[in-house]
Amino acid sequence: MKPVGRIRIGIGGWTYEPWRETFYPADLPKKSELHYASRAVTAIEINGTFYRLQTPSVFAKWRDDTPDDFVFTVKAPRYIVSRKNLAENAESIQKFLTSGLDQLSRKLGAIMWQLAPTKKFDAAEIEAFFDLMPATLGKHPLRHAIEVRHTSFVCEAFVELARKHEVAIVYTHSGEYPGVANITANFVYARLRQSVANEPTGYPKSQLKEWKERAELWSQGHDPADLPRVQTAACAETARDVFIFFINGAKERAPAAAQHLISILPGGAS
Repeated sequence: MKPVGRIRIGIGGWTYEPWRETFYPADLPKKSELHYASRAVTAIEINGTFYRLQTPSVFAKWRDDTPDDFVFTVKAPRYIVSRKNLAENAESIQKFLTSGLDQLSRKLGAIMWQLAPTKKFDAAEIEAFFDLMPATLGKHPLRHAIEVRHTSFVCEAFVELARKHEVAIVYTHSGEYPGVANITANFVYARLRQSVANEPTGYPKSQLKEWKERAELWSQGHDPADLPRVQTAACAETARDVFIFFINGAKERAPAAAQHLISILPGGAS
């Protein structure tokens, strides 16, 4: 049987007050929210790291409060990704990486670097930024994903730079930001931002079925034909891990969207 990658489906964070009405049991203590959420989805994108550095003890607590096969992705701090010149981030990136991320151990799935909507593509700057992203943290391999929000990044030069440095380009399903679905690394990272409040599962179940099919194609190393790609050489077909997060939109529906997508994957989760 041809090997396939692991598909992980999740949400952004675990503390969101409307989830007390749509996701968490009424009697669940707030201190137990991560414990509960990590058993309902298979990955969580940590948002808190975007706003402030965490401590080793906090990362260790998150690690210990989640199942053995659970993973986090970590959103890089805004003071790094909002810097005018991304190439001048060596010290800041080192400070972030040594703030305790290693405590997540094998539960660290990827680091997500989200650029500002005003950041335009500059090949030299982006390559220098990629050069600052280490392949390992101690004995742990690192995977990096970059979300871009300016249309100037929709070009072959950016795709080729990301592929050269094995940085995954985040595919953002959004009416607000550009979507680039080219595969550039050994994993795929997608953020789905179009959940609606009047749909119990955020996205209609027919659309979630389409995302299930795309996730399976990605995990097999294929490119879904219906997503936008820059016209450049295709990446080699090989098994890839896949991360799909339901982010923003009608965020109160994100857990239901993630849970339904998990439920229709083979075995309930791949």
